[in-house]
Amino acid sequence: MSDVVCRRLVGRTALITGGASGIGFASAQRLASEGANVVIADMDEKAGKAAAAQVGGTFVKVNVTSPEDNERMYKVAVDTYGSIDVAFHNAGISPPDDDSILDTGLEAWKRVQDVNLTSVYLGCKAVLPYMLEQGRGSIINVASFVATMGAATSQISYTASKGGVLSMSRELGVQFARQGVRVNAISPGPVKTPLLMELFAKDPERAARRYVHIPFGRFGEPEEIAAAVAFLASDDSSFITASNFLVDGGISGAYVTPL
Repeated sequence: MSDVVCRRLVGRTALITGGASGIGFASAQRLASEGANVVIADMDEKAGKAAAAQVGGTFVKVNVTSPEDNERMYKVAVDTYGSIDVAFHNAGISPPDDDSILDTGLEAWKRVQDVNLTSVYLGCKAVLPYMLEQGRGSIINVASFVATMGAATSQISYTASKGGVLSMSRELGVQFARQGVRVNAISPGPVKTPLLMELFAKDPERAARRYVHIPFGRFGEPEEIAAAVAFLASDDSSFITASNFLVDGGISGAYVTPL
């Protein structure tokens, strides 16, 4: 990956949910390197404070499924830095009890929907009034390539939640475009995060079944997703809204992959 870093976000404020690790932390590093004031919102207080210190930002401990916490985290951002210009709703879970529809219980279904979809609804609802008042803003919601493609190795609630994020992002992007607020869904392919690596370490066959479908023959790196986040956060993407921004290593375009 390139060491060349742009400075497209100087003076702007970005909030990242789930910003203490994985894609969230890589994005915090990238946005900070481009000049943004970064607010890290996470449940993990120790990791969150360390991450915020590393990027020279602010940490807010939140439960993203709480309406009050969503309101509070954006108030902290605006009170601290004077604006909220980028909202990256990245927090999500993929628990082992979310599997085939035949095996996934209602409690597991609801828990995943709450964290992966309802939290994005709450975050958008909380941040939009600030951005509409400013007349500008970029909201980036994490969907997934599984919102576009089907898998026989199902995680049924996860897949459904990401489809919901994709549809909601598209609708909000259309609704608020003329008021200066862009809303896009970013759809990563499999990314080498601690969560995914832990899952596949326990089930090498599951990992092998996925590698074969990726034209690059590897999982993505968090920094590669962070670069796409920075693009969508910046004015370089000023004519992009209501989009499904696929960063999936070519999976969604592949039929037969290289040997």
